[in-house]
Amino acid sequence: MRIVAIDTTTKFLCMAICDNSKLYTCNLELGTRHSLLLVITIQRAMEAAGLRLKDIDYFACGLGPGSFTGIRVGLSTIKGFSWALEKPIVGISTLDIIARNALFARFGFEDKKERNVIIPAVDARRNLIYCSGYRIVSGALKRIMPYMLLTEQEFLKKIKPGSVILGDALGLYKESIMHASKGVALLDHDYWYPQAHAMVPLVKERIASGKIDDAFKIKPIYLYPKECQIRKY
Repeated sequence: MRIVAIDTTTKFLCMAICDNSKLYTCNLELGTRHSLLLVITIQRAMEAAGLRLKDIDYFACGLGPGSFTGIRVGLSTIKGFSWALEKPIVGISTLDIIARNALFARFGFEDKKERNVIIPAVDARRNLIYCSGYRIVSGALKRIMPYMLLTEQEFLKKIKPGSVILGDALGLYKESIMHASKGVALLDHDYWYPQAHAMVPLVKERIASGKIDDAFKIKPIYLYPKECQIRKY
C-alpha cells in the first residue's frame, strides 16, 4: 500500500509517504508559505523516495480545524491529485493527528495511561481554542468528545484531573490551565503540532474500516460560525 498524507493546517507542512513497509516523513516550518512550497516539496519528496504520483494508492489530508488558508491549500492540492489520478482520498482531523502525539510521549502517568483524557488544544485566534478529548484504549486512541471551538473559560471547565494536554494553545493559556486544574500533564513544545509519522496509522485505520472519502464531497472541518467563513454570492 502506497500513501501520500499531508497536513497544512498549522505553520508546519507535515508530509508522510508510505511505500509498503517504508515510511518517509517531512516536517517543515513554512509559516504562511504553504501555497508557494507545497507542490514542489511533494515533488521533491516523491523523487527522493523513487516514486511517481501515479504509483500512489491513497491520498490523505488533514482537514483541520486550523488555519483557514492552510486547510484550503492542502485539501485543494490533495483533491486535485485524487481527481486527476482517479485515486481514493482520506480525510483526517488535525486534532486526531495531534492527539496521537501523546502515544509517543512519556508524561509521568504510565500506570494510569488508559484512564487519562488526552486533550489537544489548538490556538483558534480571537481568544478561542479548538479542542477535543480522547482516551487510549488497547493502545489506540478513541475520541470521547466532539471537535469543539471554546472560549478559555469553557475550555478550562472541560479539563479533569489527570488530563494530558498538548497543542500550541499552551503557549497562550498554560498559566491559566495550571491555575485552574490540578494534576494535569502539559506536554512540551515537541508535541504541539501535527507529526508526519502520526498520520499514516490514522489513514490506514480509516482505509481498513472502509471510511474512504469522495474527492468531490470531502469537506474541511471548520468550527467557526458560518458568518465567519467565506460566503458565496
